[in-house]
Amino acid sequence: MTGAGRAATWTLMRQDDNGNRYEVARYGDRAEAEAAAAEFEGRGHKQLYWVARTEPVQRVEPPEELG
Repeated sequence: MTGAGRAATWTLMRQDDNGNRYEVARYGDRAEAEAAAAEFEGRGHKQLYWVARTEPVQRVEPPEELG
């Protein structure tokens, strides 16, 4: 677990023929994300798929106003 009690996630990414990158889905487990990437690649599309670790966003409270 990292951050405020939330585990890092694994993001399945896709790059199309024009070089545009998109987030496809997020998974809590790397093996699950890798399996999804393999499933997408198996469909025969020319897009590139990969899995990237995504750290949870840490919430930061704004500072109190001075004076």
